[in-house]
Amino acid sequence: MTGTNDTGTAEERNKRVLPVTDLSLVVLIGASGSGKSTFARRHFAPTEVISSDFCRGLVADDENDQSASGDAFDVLHYIAGKRLAAGRLTVVDATNVQPESRRQLIRLAREHDVLPIAVVLDLPEEVCAERNAVRPDRADMPRRVIRRHRSELRRSLRGLEREGFRKVHILRSAEEADNAEIVRERRFNDLRHLTGPFDIIGDVHGCSSELETLLTRLGYEDGVHPGGRTAVFVGDLVDRGPDSPGVLRRVMAMVASGDALCVPGNHENKLGRYLKGRKVQHTHGLAETIEQLEREDARDPSFRERVRAFIDGLVSHYVLDGGRLVVCHAGLPEKYHGRTSGRVRSHALYGDTTGETDEFGLPVRYPWAEDYRGRAAVVYGHTPVPSTSWINNTICLDTGAVFGGRMTALRWPERELVDVPAEKVWYEPVKPLLAEAPGAREGRPLDLADVHGRRVVETRHLARVSVREENAAAALEVMSRFAVDPRVLLYLPPTMAPTATSGTEGYLEHPAEAFAQYRSDGIGRVVCEEKHMGSRAVVLVCRDAVTARERFGVGSGATGSDGSAGPSGSGGTRGPSGTGGSAGPSGPGDPVAPDGSDGPTGALHTRTGRPFFDDPAVTEEILGRLRAAVTGAGLWDELGTDWLLLDAELMPWSLKASGLLRSQYAAVGAASAAVFPGATAALEAAVSRGVDVAGLLALQRDRAADAAAFTEAYRRYCWPTQGLDGVRIAPFQILASEGRSLAAVPHDEQLSWLDRLVEHDHTGLMQVTRRLIVDTGDEASVRAGADWWLEMTARGGEGMVVKPLQAVARTEKGALVQPGIKVRGREYLRIIYGPEYTRPENLQRLRGRFLAHKRSLALREYALGLEALDRLADGEPLWRIHEAVFAVLALESEPVDPRL
Repeated sequence: MTGTNDTGTAEERNKRVLPVTDLSLVVLIGASGSGKSTFARRHFAPTEVISSDFCRGLVADDENDQSASGDAFDVLHYIAGKRLAAGRLTVVDATNVQPESRRQLIRLAREHDVLPIAVVLDLPEEVCAERNAVRPDRADMPRRVIRRHRSELRRSLRGLEREGFRKVHILRSAEEADNAEIVRERRFNDLRHLTGPFDIIGDVHGCSSELETLLTRLGYEDGVHPGGRTAVFVGDLVDRGPDSPGVLRRVMAMVASGDALCVPGNHENKLGRYLKGRKVQHTHGLAETIEQLEREDARDPSFRERVRAFIDGLVSHYVLDGGRLVVCHAGLPEKYHGRTSGRVRSHALYGDTTGETDEFGLPVRYPWAEDYRGRAAVVYGHTPVPSTSWINNTICLDTGAVFGGRMTALRWPERELVDVPAEKVWYEPVKPLLAEAPGAREGRPLDLADVHGRRVVETRHLARVSVREENAAAALEVMSRFAVDPRVLLYLPPTMAPTATSGTEGYLEHPAEAFAQYRSDGIGRVVCEEKHMGSRAVVLVCRDAVTARERFGVGSGATGSDGSAGPSGSGGTRGPSGTGGSAGPSGPGDPVAPDGSDGPTGALHTRTGRPFFDDPAVTEEILGRLRAAVTGAGLWDELGTDWLLLDAELMPWSLKASGLLRSQYAAVGAASAAVFPGATAALEAAVSRGVDVAGLLALQRDRAADAAAFTEAYRRYCWPTQGLDGVRIAPFQILASEGRSLAAVPHDEQLSWLDRLVEHDHTGLMQVTRRLIVDTGDEASVRAGADWWLEMTARGGEGMVVKPLQAVARTEKGALVQPGIKVRGREYLRIIYGPEYTRPENLQRLRGRFLAHKRSLALREYALGLEALDRLADGEPLWRIHEAVFAVLALESEPVDPRL
């Protein structure tokens, strides 16, 4: 207990510093009139303080209506619980002099795993009475109420710590209360300000020689890394191995010098209790450690006490790197990150068990990692595994060095694993390391809870993007029934924003508006890319089937490995609904790859995630040709990757839109061809007879010409194909490679890569994307861009897409700008808006089209796509990538004019 201050000078007694943990429940305790509310206003933000008087006023419109106290405290506890759940310091301003009222608050703090802290204002009765007398609402309060409050408080003072308060500050005079200073202390486990880089080392268990070998491999010299890296030990330094004192000596020295951090394991906890004289069983390797310490006593009598102090000072877990990394011994669910309680410490040390035992007599541990959905990566040890892998952004580094396995470290933020083999089997395990069945540690990439209902996705480029529940339901239907294997569904492209409506006579869209838009956004240089006459396609191409299997967990006999998108695979179930995500007859299957290996070598899907081809062999043939071109262009080595994700256009349009062509476009063309000639002939005959229908005949001829132009326009997008004969792919962006999102690479550099790709395609499959760079501030350059568009569309081209040359771009105020603005040709728009859309009256009506929603949708989907690529590059688990991918699909079901 702090705050008795029975010694020292009066000045010293009046200068009080009251430390308060930054996430805690602060309970103000004192009689009516002791100044609790004044103290709270002076030291805490208004939003941090919950007053019982205020809550009484909420429920009764009278802060002094004592009959409403029960309901008022229900409200108070509810608000306090919500704040603590959100990780916010909370101050309770009430008398709190009765043990029962404090008991409820301590229970609330424990429920949310925060520290309860008491600040007691034990002021004299006269002071309290004088203060109440000057308050209109308290002037009539009997002295006996104050006397009763102080009596209850005095009986409680000595027992506050036994009640559960972790800190107790007592202020005994008005002067002392006035001169008190609240100092907020960072939680011991909150090291978010430390950003590394880190080398996190798994369970050592007394294997001193292996530890030294591993540290050397990691680049440490006598415990110090010349590059300034920090080692982080996940606990279980001792027991079972040959030299626990040697391990302790090394780790303690590194921690003392600031070159390492360490969290306790259950074996340190047990050794610490032994060193304090507690009665513990000398089992599970403790007997060996005790014997080694006894030999050490002869050489260094103080070593045992230093070890006791070191273990006593270890913190259950650490939150590091801005909250992106959590290190503990046995794993920790997200709700416990940065929290402080016996329950949190217990889970961090021992994990959670189901209450069952396995065939080896060992407790069955609850598979918390399979359900983990937190943003922070959790790195831990405790349960030895034959090999380590990521499971839902968690990884176990105990690979059984003491049992003859390996000692493993994780480099962070690189997410690179480094390990060394054990020198021998130092301790025979009860459960053999190889007893774990294949697939036993696999996680789920997706769960229904990840995608159903209203969703809010945090993105790095556009903050929070909301997805409505009804849109999520529509996306769930598509993804669970028709999409490609989720493990290779890593990205969905955004919809494209149309240019502002043109005022140029005869045109609905014109490049001038696109150039003006980017100029107003502060974008100086743009690239105009030919808009191909096909369908958007996303292509994942791997160097071989082995890469596809090991990196993405797909292929014959592959069930995935861990639910992560990191180097060890992505595994798990095949659909977010748990019913499988195969596309049935259109699914990707597991064909024989062109290199003779068993399994697919990538994926080719539409912008809604569906397979492009019913026959997986056709997909594999295309992937084989792309792979050969990537190899010939030298991009595997140049980009340091074994796989690439590309955005492309697959042609002809009729390849995927044959149903639309038959039911809509061809029907219009056929009807006009059948009706208009007869009508025109009848009108011509009438004119020859002298009937005054010349105006009607001219109109009919114009309509026939428009219909013919409409038929000619859509036929440009249709040509016959047989197998891959006639199929073309025009790639226009490499989206990602191993460990890297390439979405921000400038478009001129992107297109130079892709030109090389087309150059090394000797099969005629790939088609170049023509482009022109325009300076939006130069009138001649802008005019040249418009002329290029006019020339291209006059030859039947669809139009062009104008993009910021530097790719991901922002305005001077930091707003994300459109990644691309499509400017469609005059004749192509005839397909979209109908044969007669160019008539002046129709153009006038269409110029009132509403573009804001479409543009907003394009930006939101773009931000989500960038987020998916960033998460993929960061090696985040597949469910995290799919959170963004799924949101793009969900937004596609928002109601918007499909012609835009």
